[in-house]
Amino acid sequence: MRTQWIQKRSNDAVQTQLYYAKQGIITEEMQAVANVEELTAETIRSEVARGRLIIPANIRHTNLVPMGIGIATKTKINANIGSSALASNIEQEIHKAQTSIKYGADTIMDLSTGGDLDAIRTAVIAHSNVPIGTVPIYQILHDVHGDVTKLNKDIMLEVLERQAQQGVSYFTIHCGFLLAHMPKVAKRKMGIVSRGGSLMASYMLHYHAENPFYEAFDEILAICRKYDVSLSLGDSLRPGCLADASDDAQLAELAVLGELTERARASDVQVMVEGPGHVPMNQIERNVQLQKELCGEAPFYVLGPLVTDIAAGYDHIASAIGAAIAAWKGVAMLCYVTPKEHLGLPNANDVREGIIAYKIAAHAADIARGRIHARVRDDAMSDARYAFDWNRQFALALDPERAREYHDEALPQEVFKEAKFCSMCGPKFCSYKISQDIMQKHRA
Repeated sequence: MRTQWIQKRSNDAVQTQLYYAKQGIITEEMQAVANVEELTAETIRSEVARGRLIIPANIRHTNLVPMGIGIATKTKINANIGSSALASNIEQEIHKAQTSIKYGADTIMDLSTGGDLDAIRTAVIAHSNVPIGTVPIYQILHDVHGDVTKLNKDIMLEVLERQAQQGVSYFTIHCGFLLAHMPKVAKRKMGIVSRGGSLMASYMLHYHAENPFYEAFDEILAICRKYDVSLSLGDSLRPGCLADASDDAQLAELAVLGELTERARASDVQVMVEGPGHVPMNQIERNVQLQKELCGEAPFYVLGPLVTDIAAGYDHIASAIGAAIAAWKGVAMLCYVTPKEHLGLPNANDVREGIIAYKIAAHAADIARGRIHARVRDDAMSDARYAFDWNRQFALALDPERAREYHDEALPQEVFKEAKFCSMCGPKFCSYKISQDIMQKHRA
């Protein structure tokens, strides 16, 4: 779909959505987002120009369907997939990507750290019509055989350029964590829980030098500008437990991310900012407000946050609670958490469980925020339930297969799709049916 759009603009000196928006130009991608979001194309353009909305759409990912991440649009969710050093299989990652798309992920991050990373990424992008993001430090470390001390600017930039050429639409770059922040980290209960952050700490302490991503930020912007890769400014110092939430280390990094946000926008590079982590419910709203203040209202992209540390095996639920609150208060995209969080590498079924938990959180937040037409599907479900239209109920559910499966466990025969009861109440104790009988009797 995008091939002709991109070819038409191929002679332009800059081809980022932010550049066009600043020039007052509505691109085909902006119009496509406007159509999906039921907003005017001018609203989308102005939000992109203002930096409150991004359309992650690498010019090399031509089979991508444009989508927008920002406060003016519906809440989006991201699904993380990826191989590890202990489990690497291209077909499994393709299956995870397809599962993510099937159940409603708006973007996918390939966090692979094992196997042929380039081949995995190429396959995932080829099988995805949603934006693909990466954390380039994983491949950078992979390419230097796990020795972070061999990292240098040339290797970093070569990996970034390679991934951009493959069609990656956004990079998570851990560039706001500075050497000066290390004493603040020492005061924490859990130190650094971000993989990218811990790698940057290893480099900085080994050489007693500044974060190389911070030092090379202008060169990184040049690559992003060339391919229209959006930046997701990574939260290296996100809290990994409730005890570390909203501490000096987290907020010091956030202030630097605000400075880098302005530099990215000045270079016509789209940018969003990543956030915590593990945060008590009563601190979530303040975290969102601080990000808006410090980062010029750049779209906020958060992991969870988890509102308790003791839900191992159920962290998709613990984090979806925080995610719903965060999105209600202004977060633009939620990074899902699966039941395997803190425990192991997710499989396709874990991906499904995480996505559905986060679709629920995102949708609940959209209703609370009064998004246009957000409650239409809920009202239709209410009508279907009261009418005992089981097939319509299945179709309206966020996970139709699961809804049908649970209904059919006790009443699998097709005749029960017409029944005015389910296996919970049976034919004599259904409140809907009793209410309808009362209304009919007294109406007569």
